[in-house]
Amino acid sequence: MTERPLTWKPDPSPAPIALPPGATDCHVHVFGPAERFPFAEGSALKPADAPKEALFALHDRMGIARGVIVQSAVHGFDNAVTADAIAARPGRYLGIALAPPDIEDAAIRRLSAQGFRGIRYNYMAHLAPGATPEQLRALAPRLADHGWHLQIHMEARLITPMAPVLAALPCPVVIDHMGRIDASAGLDQAPFTALRRLAEHPHVWVKLSGCERCSVQDPPWEDAIPFAATLVRDFPDRTLWGTDWPHPNYRAAPPDDGVIVGLLARIAPDAATLRRLLVENPERLYGFGGAA
Repeated sequence: MTERPLTWKPDPSPAPIALPPGATDCHVHVFGPAERFPFAEGSALKPADAPKEALFALHDRMGIARGVIVQSAVHGFDNAVTADAIAARPGRYLGIALAPPDIEDAAIRRLSAQGFRGIRYNYMAHLAPGATPEQLRALAPRLADHGWHLQIHMEARLITPMAPVLAALPCPVVIDHMGRIDASAGLDQAPFTALRRLAEHPHVWVKLSGCERCSVQDPPWEDAIPFAATLVRDFPDRTLWGTDWPHPNYRAAPPDDGVIVGLLARIAPDAATLRRLLVENPERLYGFGGAA
């Protein structure tokens, strides 16, 4: 038994709604096993193992057919743990890498062959600094040439200052976790207004993950639901959804993924909207094949 407490709930409640064929969880991580995939030197977070087998079991339980595995900062630029998980279910799982902004084109091609489709940069106080604006401007055309996109994880206070840079990039840009807005500040708050304005650019996507991160309430995080519902209403063709399993840095107790899946009934309340969010949009952005 691990001495590190699990960040994920091993016995989630069943999904309370039926998901469409090909439903895609666009934001998950895998951790370890640490003896095979060691943590990056200097990683402040050393979570319990959350291996691919546990991820696949969760998705099978929830009726989720496909996934996008985002390389975690705990493993740094060594993307082997994510590549291993992608290879275990070829065609059903793709990945987002962590890499320096001066990554060589040959390395991008190698990662593409392994199933990676973009690079993520973090702009959060608890994580290593992301690329500078100048580095993003230099990298983005190269990502576009390879059919990749840029994924941005940032604090809500940074949406306004970063928006001019992100709005001008020539590759798709995905904003993680609804911009990490504070749901208690209401729909009219400046960061959410800035996020919506940024999302008006046709290359910008928003990921409807992290309701439990944005909320200051207990499950089912009622205060965060209107933000996700507003985004999927206003940007139906450029919104994505993810569970954020295995929930690193959870606030109190590991969230119940069955409850997270259940929020979709209110975020995307009709069958056509749900299919677009979970199936059609991921197919367009990531290049999945037909519904699995």
